Amino acid sequence: MKWILALGAFYGMTGVMLGAFGAHGLKGRLSEHLLNAFQTAVQYQLWHALALVLLVLLYRQQPLALLKWSAISISLGVLLFSGSLYLLALTGIKWFGPITPIGGVAFILGWLLLLLAAFKGEQA
Repeated sequence: MKWILALGAFYGMTGVMLGAFGAHGLKGRLSEHLLNAFQTAVQYQLWHALALVLLVLLYRQQPLALLKWSAISISLGVLLFSGSLYLLALTGIKWFGPITPIGGVAFILGWLLLLLAAFKGEQA
């Protein structure tokens, strides 16, 4: 899970950097629609970076495989969801758009796996 913690920190760091870039470097250069897509990508990336760090802490308390799979799914979700929105906003290439929902499904699966881990971990 060390790599998940590192990835969560990386996603957090780059989320802040991309958020600043979007707010200061892209304002006036992108349409409002594309700028909103970029900001959505940043928000989802930052929230899920925090989720990854918390999953590592939970895993250290209760090492369940479901928590590891949850983290993997959420990691993939950031890459596909936020990544596709960044690429869509920066390039304007519309075929990145259909990738976004796949990332959303990965997010949902990650949260579902966390939910299942919560019930599985409740043994006492």
